[in-house]
Amino acid sequence: MLKEFRTFIARGNVLDLAVGIIIGAAFTAIVNSIVTDLINPIIGLVIGGIDFSNLYLVLSGSVPDGAGLQTARDSGAAIFAYGAFLMAVLNFLIIAWVVFLIVKAVNRARDAVAKEAPPAPAAPAGPTQEELLAEIRDLLKAR
Repeated sequence: MLKEFRTFIARGNVLDLAVGIIIGAAFTAIVNSIVTDLINPIIGLVIGGIDFSNLYLVLSGSVPDGAGLQTARDSGAAIFAYGAFLMAVLNFLIIAWVVFLIVKAVNRARDAVAKEAPPAPAAPAGPTQEELLAEIRDLLKAR
């Protein structure tokens, strides 16, 4: 069983998947930093520092006036937290845009490298069908 497990782990696709997950986690940290540290402050400056995440409606129960979302949730009241949803959608759109720009830049760099690389030499042409048939005919005659 140990040998079978070792064979399973040593397969290329399992290792590729593990590498992909590790690199994906590191890439997630980069994208989150770009969004949180670079883009969100600019958006906050443009829209006047409005934070949608604290916007909610109290459906039942009571919440102190001016309470933040976490306080409202802790109060036990039923709340409709539309602001948190709006922030999640906005963050998703920003992250999707950043990933799009990164993929576009990588593809552009890859295309530039491909243009600089010399073309691969053409494979030598094999014999034509007529030449093969003639060779078979000659071999049959020789018998």
